[in-house]
Amino acid sequence: MSNLTIEKTLVAQRITEINESATLAMAQKSRDLAAKGIDVINLSLGEPDFNTPQFIKEAAKKAIDDNYSKYPPVAGFLDLRKAICEKFKRENGLLYEPNQIVVSTGAKQSVINAVLSIVNPGDEVLLPAPYWVSYSEMVKFAGGIPVEIPTTIQTDFKATTEQLKKHITSKTKLMMFSSPCNPSGSVYTKDELKAIADLFSQYDDLYVISDEIYEHINFVDKHVSIAQFESIKNKTVVVNGLSKSFAMTGWRLGYSASPLHIAQASIKLQGLFTSGANAVTQIAAITALNSDLAETKKMNAIFKTRRDLLLKIVSDIPGMKLNTPQGAFYVFPDVSFYYGKSFNGKLIKTGSDLCEYLLEIAHVALVSGEGFGDSKCIRISYATSEEKLVKAVERIKIALLNLK
Repeated sequence: MSNLTIEKTLVAQRITEINESATLAMAQKSRDLAAKGIDVINLSLGEPDFNTPQFIKEAAKKAIDDNYSKYPPVAGFLDLRKAICEKFKRENGLLYEPNQIVVSTGAKQSVINAVLSIVNPGDEVLLPAPYWVSYSEMVKFAGGIPVEIPTTIQTDFKATTEQLKKHITSKTKLMMFSSPCNPSGSVYTKDELKAIADLFSQYDDLYVISDEIYEHINFVDKHVSIAQFESIKNKTVVVNGLSKSFAMTGWRLGYSASPLHIAQASIKLQGLFTSGANAVTQIAAITALNSDLAETKKMNAIFKTRRDLLLKIVSDIPGMKLNTPQGAFYVFPDVSFYYGKSFNGKLIKTGSDLCEYLLEIAHVALVSGEGFGDSKCIRISYATSEEKLVKAVERIKIALLNLK
């Protein structure tokens, strides 16, 4: 049972109607087992195992010495917002003004700011599945209706314009997606994004939230943003942050670039809930964003090596169906081969059942694809050492071979 199970009669209905994050729930279960002395290998969280680069830490130390200890502006320090604009121009060819940038306490807050600023009760939101686990719950929290658009491993988990068009109705207000994608690692090409932009430009009130937090963990060409297409830029919210690219998960800093009215709405919301993001983190972020990305590129190369290793050893497990993810740090295998099998009376019906079984028997923490909108798959994070990956897959293989 989840540690976050809440008596329904004691809290507001909006809380009981949303689900706990599947990734955080599995991470907690693995921590609970580890606290009992069990050797658990946690491949459930999307957290780089690297430390924050030293030059960023030095910038934070200086910020403390320089007394950045007061409330910052709700939208973020102007110097940081200017640095974000320069980053967009330099790395993505996107032109924004500082008043279109909102700095938040992590990219997760940037996403919910945008959702609450765009979605009215009853609005439909397109979610190409698999999607990041929190998207659907954020939409429901805003009173919107999540509309899942299923994809398959054969199409590299990417939605086509034909699929999207079939799901657009008079109530459709927004599409949310990530590229590189969490959980599939799929990366949309420039041509694929242009086709989506051309389609959406035909609808006046249809927005896009483009989650680009994994921008620099990319094993193909240079990152491409859907916001580069002028026909749709004024209806696109780009979300990014420092957690993945600079190994700064605990620093909590994300940002969005959006049409001015959405930026202003996000500032209004954020002012009510959290105000400005951590002042010291903001100053360190300026240094990070102005860097030459040398440390980020080193991390990216290591992630690619780990991806190749994981694909090789997982493909040796019977029944696993795999594609080759082109970004992020996950593989998302189809494990439906094991549904209907059992061990010692425990029947595997779903991905959640399989993940519970692997945690209990193999002591490896994974995340079911159900929370991501794909019940056939599970997510395996390779944001850990090669040694742990090999050890984890050996345990998984033995446990799966016991299923009959």
